[in-house]
Amino acid sequence: MIRGRIHSFESFGTVDGPGIRFVIFMQGCPLKCKYCHNRDTWEFNKSVEYTVDSVVNKIMHYKPYFDRSHGGVTVSGGEPLGQAEYVLELFKELKEKGIHTVLDTAGSYKITPKIEELLLYTDLVILDIKHIIKEKCIALTGLSNENEINFARYLSEKNIPLWIRQVLVPGITNDENDLKTLKKFIDSLTNVQKVEILPYHDLGKYKWEQLGLEYPLKDVPLPTNDEIEKAKKILGI
Repeated sequence: MIRGRIHSFESFGTVDGPGIRFVIFMQGCPLKCKYCHNRDTWEFNKSVEYTVDSVVNKIMHYKPYFDRSHGGVTVSGGEPLGQAEYVLELFKELKEKGIHTVLDTAGSYKITPKIEELLLYTDLVILDIKHIIKEKCIALTGLSNENEINFARYLSEKNIPLWIRQVLVPGITNDENDLKTLKKFIDSLTNVQKVEILPYHDLGKYKWEQLGLEYPLKDVPLPTNDEIEKAKKILGI
């Protein structure tokens, strides 16, 4: 029986897809984002293992809330594509029960047949574009953006509904030319339903400190309202 490593659950999420959502945070992530507020999700061999049935049983208690709010279940992380086989089996069960599914991902894995099958059971993808410029993405996350760019294009080809998110970090992701490049890329896709700017915050700093690690962006200020509005204007939000 397949088991997945899950970091935590959120019972009444309201920002990770439409309606009221049960959010599952998978354990493990190949990215090393300097602003990560879930630093404790990086390692793949930690947290508790759950069967699909045990998680579905948890979820079903909240189905009346999903039905009334047009909500459902969002699988986030960490990086859920790192446990694509488990998420696939979970989404299969949820679709049989008429529950809306959202995959919240950075698209940081190459597309495999298992991921292709998972997307058949995915109603909406929320894609976090770490950085549209390859070299800057490597500096920010430790990995190239090649996989996430290809992932976004695949979603467009298959017409899978997509929300795009960009974390706005002063001095890192708020360059005007970079944002214009991001806008051009977004406009090349045919399936984008929503674009969101997520203002950088340092609320996860304490998790780094609890792990005995130095927070990489400790000297980076929070974005101002003017910076946020400027980014939104460039992206047409």
